[in-house]
Amino acid sequence: MTRLGRLKIAVMTMILTLNGTMVLAACEGNDITTERELGKVAQIKERGTLLVGTTGDYRPLSFREADGTYWGFCIDIAKEIASRLGVSIEFIHTSWPTLTADVTKEPQLFDLAIGGITITDARRETMLMSEGYLANGKTILCRAADADLYPSLADIDKPEVRVMVNPGGLNEKFANENLTHAKIVVHQKNEEIPTLVAEGKADVMITEITEAPYYVQHDSRLAAPLLNKPFTHGEIGILMPKGQEDLLQMVNGVIRQMKSDGSLRKLHEKYGLVYAYE
Repeated sequence: MTRLGRLKIAVMTMILTLNGTMVLAACEGNDITTERELGKVAQIKERGTLLVGTTGDYRPLSFREADGTYWGFCIDIAKEIASRLGVSIEFIHTSWPTLTADVTKEPQLFDLAIGGITITDARRETMLMSEGYLANGKTILCRAADADLYPSLADIDKPEVRVMVNPGGLNEKFANENLTHAKIVVHQKNEEIPTLVAEGKADVMITEITEAPYYVQHDSRLAAPLLNKPFTHGEIGILMPKGQEDLLQMVNGVIRQMKSDGSLRKLHEKYGLVYAYE
């Protein structure tokens, strides 16, 4: 082979090697880009299931029946989010004492948490919270026969008054911060407290304006005398870990759409809740 022929072969080899390297780099770059662009929403769609954490102890927002089925206002909201994502839904049990740890756990237990979770600055510091979709505020349940005994928080904060709360949530926090004289009794299962109050095993339950009407309607022994004068004012939202802002944006979009098309109002009416988004 002539010197010219050997030179041509060397040049062609260099060109082929360079092209191969460029193609490989482009492919690798696309793989990296794809991984970076695969946000939480895409992951959920790829999985085909929205994983939702909920306590299941908060009628009428989130309640788990003995057979494991869930129902409630917030459960319906979660199902609407899953429907608009085009995926199925799976509910995973969490609790008020472990809520923050469960939301932030790695690997994730679920994509988001729902069910009577009040929007607070403390939660927003470490997690993501959606826009509000339900007005909220602290109030009390007591026996109907005792309704006139508790016209104010000061009347509740007496040594002889037994105030029952569930552990780990904002109800217990509110009681500890505002009732320094009353006897605070912590009971593990939130859904059992109204019946215990009705039976005289406690005098007052610290609860929310979202929960109290349900129990008054379903148990004539109970009353919520301060329902229209809540101690606090806030909103309930959806909680999720930081780093999935695309899911947060999608969830907020669903909430806004439900407000504008009237479906959120209808859901309030279905569960007897006060609609506060005119």
